[in-house]
Amino acid sequence: MESEVHVDELQSLPPLSWLVRPCEHYKEEYNDCTSIKAKFHQYFIHGETQDCSQWKADYNQCIQYRKHKDLESLTSLIESEKGRRQERLRGHYANNVWEKRNSPPDDWSMPLPEYLQKAEETSFLALKAKDMKEGKVDKTSYLCTIS
Repeated sequence: MESEVHVDELQSLPPLSWLVRPCEHYKEEYNDCTSIKAKFHQYFIHGETQDCSQWKADYNQCIQYRKHKDLESLTSLIESEKGRRQERLRGHYANNVWEKRNSPPDDWSMPLPEYLQKAEETSFLALKAKDMKEGKVDKTSYLCTIS
């Protein structure tokens, strides 16, 4: 994950400074939030348009931190990110349907049932892996670049 704060600086900055995104991300979020398409989506989902001012304020705070290394701006950004994170995970913490566990089940690493092992042997992925091990596949012919 990218961060506005460099790894070398983390020791001398407030805790959770790594949560702060690059300033351009805040600007992109603000532009996306205020676009016509986003406004239609917000109205359709929530019944009203959302307030995008926090993204703009976060962008301004981030620029302030970037230019002047202002710790007050950084602290404000951290609090904003903590609030966003808390809102995103609210449903997870409020979920009382599933029992949360502290460790995996005792049998989590058991071998698969026999019928699944047989199905795995003839899967596309297994066959391609076998071909690659045997050198039947030219690796350069499967180059995919996403830009």
